[in-house]
Amino acid sequence: MTTRLSIYFIAFIMFFYSCSEKTIPSTSAATATVTADTSFYPPYTWQEHWFDHRQLIKRVYFNNNVAVYFDDDVSREKTSWLFGLVDSAWAYTKKEYGSFGNSDTTNRLFAIFHTNKYGGGHPGTYLASRHDFRNVIDLGAGANAWTNQTDWELSATIHEISHIVEGASKGVKESPAFDIWGDSKWAEIYVYDIYDYLGRKDIQKRVFDECMEKTDAYPRANTAWFRNWFFPIYEQYGKVKVLNRFFDLLAAHFPKRQETNGTLTYERRLNMGEFIHFWSGAAGADLSIRAQLAFGEKDRSGADWWPQLEKAKSDFSEITYKADSTYGAIISKRALLEVSKENENGPNGKEGSSKLTDLDNNSKFFVKGFSPGFSIQQTPANSTAVNAYLLTSGNDVPARDPKAWVLEGSQDKLTWTVLDNKTNQSFTYRNEIKIFNFPNKVTYKHYRLRITEAAGSPDIQLSEWQLLRK
Repeated sequence: MTTRLSIYFIAFIMFFYSCSEKTIPSTSAATATVTADTSFYPPYTWQEHWFDHRQLIKRVYFNNNVAVYFDDDVSREKTSWLFGLVDSAWAYTKKEYGSFGNSDTTNRLFAIFHTNKYGGGHPGTYLASRHDFRNVIDLGAGANAWTNQTDWELSATIHEISHIVEGASKGVKESPAFDIWGDSKWAEIYVYDIYDYLGRKDIQKRVFDECMEKTDAYPRANTAWFRNWFFPIYEQYGKVKVLNRFFDLLAAHFPKRQETNGTLTYERRLNMGEFIHFWSGAAGADLSIRAQLAFGEKDRSGADWWPQLEKAKSDFSEITYKADSTYGAIISKRALLEVSKENENGPNGKEGSSKLTDLDNNSKFFVKGFSPGFSIQQTPANSTAVNAYLLTSGNDVPARDPKAWVLEGSQDKLTWTVLDNKTNQSFTYRNEIKIFNFPNKVTYKHYRLRITEAAGSPDIQLSEWQLLRK
């Protein structure tokens, strides 16, 4: 084994001395070209000394952008795909989010891989001493790890890079949003975006499908972080640009302090209201209604975040934004509701009609014994010209979803004007938010949703029906 590794190492040294410029191998058409800087090579061996890691790892690949290390149990065959993956992902990350250090040592990514040990992974940044002030991803898996390019191997590698972004962007240490989004919610949209850059549409689609289905228990049960928060913001407000703007705003405005070694670090973590305020600033749009629908009105500790948001607007008044063009103004907040058939426990029961406008995706209106023509009426507190509406599917039994309906407006509840007509509709996910736009400039006193067909069940359910003005 020693002889083989020595020959391997000599071959690598000869290769790098013989080339001043090289094209980086990649998992896709996305490639990067770098010029070798012979004034600094990362060390050939590196003794791990963090957590329970005590391996003497060996460098198997490097350029000005990355250095890849294996322990002795990682196969040297069928694993070179890792070189292109980490190089392309890291080059793109620095291009979009800025540098992560000001020297060859600190701005390089050190990617460490293990076989048959240390299941999972962890990151390190150049702003912390644990990994010798280097940007590090350190991953381990079971037998034959890294030889098959599995979805997990690809995504886990990119996932760990996401933590370097959140923990060291713009030269500031810490992740002030970590207590809110946890280990994986930010990582999901980062991984999705990296696959988009790499052109890996196959695995990007699998990641999309998995994340769209996923729900989490925080800040409340059944929170769909990717589906109802990150992906819509990403798609609507500039993709990677809006992701980077969030970190730009944090670095520019959120409280920081200087450590004894001169490193800047965030003083504290964001509260939920601040989180929504900073994301609204990144999007340039008021995301508070989107947040209400996605997260509910309380943070993970049960505190109401609306007062936090109002204070954040005052404390960080430099961050400004307009109304969210997706939702506009919510008209249904104080509307009078009437239904042609009520839940058996009444309008304020657990599944009564009042749940239709409470901006809580976890609640729903449910009625046994649906028949075509079932209707719900809203009378807004002030007569308004509505030109959009929102429907959210229930939490279970897709067959209870509305499949066809008519939206109507009236001045007197006697004569109704059709504003929108939908047939053959379907909801792909539970608690899925859908918005329907239609042209209308007429101010009506009353609005009626007449459901003409359910998706197959004899019963009907709906989590939300919100009238919107855009």
